[in-house]
Amino acid sequence: MEKKKLYKSSTDKMLSGVLGGFAEYLGIDSTLVRLVYVLLSLFSAGFPGLLFYIICAIIIPEPPFNVEQ
Repeated sequence: MEKKKLYKSSTDKMLSGVLGGFAEYLGIDSTLVRLVYVLLSLFSAGFPGLLFYIICAIIIPEPPFNVEQ
């Protein structure tokens, strides 16, 4: 069994592709991931969600060219 890796999305992105990458990794619709992220960020006063996104945008790598999306 091939191990899945988390990458930023190169096709489904609004800012840096972090949430699109999470959606591709989990195999669910990116709109649902974005909606859950926004709701969690709003209910946590916004700052932790923004900080999480920035850290993920820095840490999660771009996909290599030979990875099929």
